[in-house]
Amino acid sequence: MQTSDTIRKALRGVRDPELNLNIIDLGLVYEITISDEGNVLVQMTLTSPGCPAGPEITKDVHDTAADLEGVNSVEVEIVWEPYWTPERIDPRVRAFLGM
Repeated sequence: MQTSDTIRKALRGVRDPELNLNIIDLGLVYEITISDEGNVLVQMTLTSPGCPAGPEITKDVHDTAADLEGVNSVEVEIVWEPYWTPERIDPRVRAFLGM
């Protein structure tokens, strides 16, 4: 059975194509919940409500989680609270980017 940590690790392979950074380091994934039956709920946000890459990122998150052993189903829920800001980016990545 997968854990939220193993799913989060797999989601490091999903990149925001506009920023070329993974969605975990960007701070876009807020919560991952897994039921005993292997149903996964990923609550995440996007960098903006009008993010043109939103559908692509959402599909990549779904497909990446669904490909993991023991995952029965995946729901990706886009939430806007709390609203994403650059402060949510991993501090190491912010330092690397000079932010």
